[in-house]
Formats: sequence, structure tokens, C-alpha cells
Amino acid sequence: MRIRTITESTIFFCLFFAGIATAKHLGTIGHVYPVAETDALSEIRAAASRVDRSKKLNQEMIRSKVHDFRPNTLHPLPSAKADKVFQVDMTYTLANNIPDGKGGVLYPKGYAFNPLKYASLTSVLVVIDAGDKRQVDWFKTSPYAVDYHTRLLLSGGDYYDLIKELDRPVFYLMDDVAKRLQLAAVPSVVRQSGKKLEVTEVLIPGE
Repeated sequence: MRIRTITESTIFFCLFFAGIATAKHLGTIGHVYPVAETDALSEIRAAASRVDRSKKLNQEMIRSKVHDFRPNTLHPLPSAKADKVFQVDMTYTLANNIPDGKGGVLYPKGYAFNPLKYASLTSVLVVIDAGDKRQVDWFKTSPYAVDYHTRLLLSGGDYYDLIKELDRPVFYLMDDVAKRLQLAAVPSVVRQSGKKLEVTEVLIPGE
């Protein structure tokens, strides 16, 4: 590899001239010609410059792809037109049999269960459109912004910039999640209330 060659050349370059520095001058024999070989230090700098430019280009390409990234199943939502609170029953009915691995059926088709009877949602879900500055400002001034239990989801906008601005994880809202939670507008706050989920739609003044 080119970089390895330069590194080895540099080692020999340093050793060679270290020896010359302590040697006696024995005079000049024969004709003297200027050194035509590229200076090793110049080669190193040129190679480093090429590597830096390539690295910077790759980073810019990656950053561009990240900025432009939008999942195919991203679920856009309109702004809330009024304050609204409703509950969502998370009861799920099996569409197929669940085998027990022994040739039998563990749970039959049509079996209904509520996962909130067996597990709790310890996080608060907040859904906003990052493309709407008022919604971002609302979140930043809300108590959810400093609550580590809060999970922030986006129905639109650039999550990459928002991650840097808020210094916290940010996720996109997928179709299946939005439909399961019956989300219809943003901002929305989702939290557990008993054995159901409670969704609060927030009207931002000036909307």
C-alpha cells in the first residue's frame, strides 16, 4: 500500500540522515547531481491531504444521506386543532394459532389479550413534527424535555438536526405504531393509564 511504503521510507530516511549528522565530511568524489526523488516529508503531507479529503468527502456523503433519510413507513400527522384526551384499548386478537412447539397449540386463533395486564409502559411517548418549529419549541419548554423516561418520535422533519439540537435520542413514527396507538394529530403525548393507554393531543397557541 502507498501509505505503508511512505512509512517505511520515512523510517529509513530518518535513520540514514541520523547517521550522516554524526559522520565526517570525506570530500566530493565524481559529479554531483540534484536529488530527483520527492522529499519523504512532502510525500507524507500529500498522502495525508488525500486521505483527509477522501475522509471529508465520505463524511459529507454519509451526512447527506442521513439528512435525506426518511423511512418508507413514516407516518405524517397534521397539527392538533384542539386539546383532546382519549384512551386506547391495547387488547389484541390473534389472527393465527400460536404453536407450542410440541405439535399442539399454545394460544388458538381468536384468543384476545391485553399486554398491559402483564407489562407496564414505563416511558412517556411524545410525538411531534420536527418540521414545525412551534412544536419543537413546545417540546423544549415542556417537562418532557428533561424527563429521561420520555421517548421522542417524529411524524415529520429532520431527526438528525434535532438529535444534535436536543442532545437526546429521536425516532421516526412508523405506520404500524401510529395505527396501533390511534394517533391522529401532533403534538401527542402517550402514557399508560390503568390497563389502557391515554393519548393527549395538544393545541399549540397560534396554530
